[in-house]
Amino acid sequence: MSMLHLVNKSPYESNNFSTASSIMKSGDDLLLIEDGVYAAVKGGKASAMLAGHTVSVMGPDLAARGISDDKLADGINVIDYSGFVDLVEKNDKVQSWL
Repeated sequence: MSMLHLVNKSPYESNNFSTASSIMKSGDDLLLIEDGVYAAVKGGKASAMLAGHTVSVMGPDLAARGISDDKLADGINVIDYSGFVDLVEKNDKVQSWL
């Protein structure tokens, strides 16, 4: 059973990101939304924890924070709201790390 993990808090303000990334299993997806998108910034302490995971970020949340796609760690998928729906449909369960 696959799970979609949603993280909406900055990894610099909360442990939600590190907890989610540590328990993710093969086949799970991670979606960074709201301030969670800061975890995807290249060179940040959190970006090292993304390796080996399927990670997406909400494009509108990046734009709202002034983060351009070229500032993201390698392998990050930028999605829109339709992509969010696709991830929810693809996974058996959704875990929100609020």
